[in-house]
Amino acid sequence: MQKITPYLGIIVIIVSVGGIFYPKLGYFLLLVFASLMIIAPFRGRWFCGNLCPRGSFADFWLAPISRKANIPPVFRSMWLRAPIFAALMGFMVYRIIQTQGIVDKVGMVFVTMCILTTAVSILFGLAIAPRAWCSFCPMGTLQRTIGKGKYELKVDREKCIECGKCRKVCPMQLPVNEILSKPDCIKCGRCVEACPKEALRF
Repeated sequence: MQKITPYLGIIVIIVSVGGIFYPKLGYFLLLVFASLMIIAPFRGRWFCGNLCPRGSFADFWLAPISRKANIPPVFRSMWLRAPIFAALMGFMVYRIIQTQGIVDKVGMVFVTMCILTTAVSILFGLAIAPRAWCSFCPMGTLQRTIGKGKYELKVDREKCIECGKCRKVCPMQLPVNEILSKPDCIKCGRCVEACPKEALRF
């Protein structure tokens, strides 16, 4: 996790609320998209755990008031994630085409997408777990597909004492200390910091 990570959540509020009055704020989503596309081929979902405004919002705004229940396995299923990705991307492209290229109208499409996805993330974040949305987030799914196998978490079995501390701090509720591929690991590094035996590394 980067030093700036806890403060990025405010951007979600600025775009979602401020964008209603100043639609050009919606273009910030293009910067987010460009950033994750540049990072994903080399570090997978690293952006999600370090630079994502909504991820920061979930971890530092929603977490204190979330139920923190188990994220349903179906949320991680590509059978759910692929249709959601296609539907949201299709809706966005359709709406952009309708704007006829008018700058503010295009910006408002991005603002609308931000408001819609933020509302869903808040709903699931409160009712289930802070990062429930991140389990099927279209951008997270895209990064997972592009960067699968990159910058993976390594477990030193000789050092691991199965204390479970790494699992407790994982915002994605992943089986951190098991020797398995974890394409949805967001590389936040909290498990590495929590490990008392330094058995984890990227």
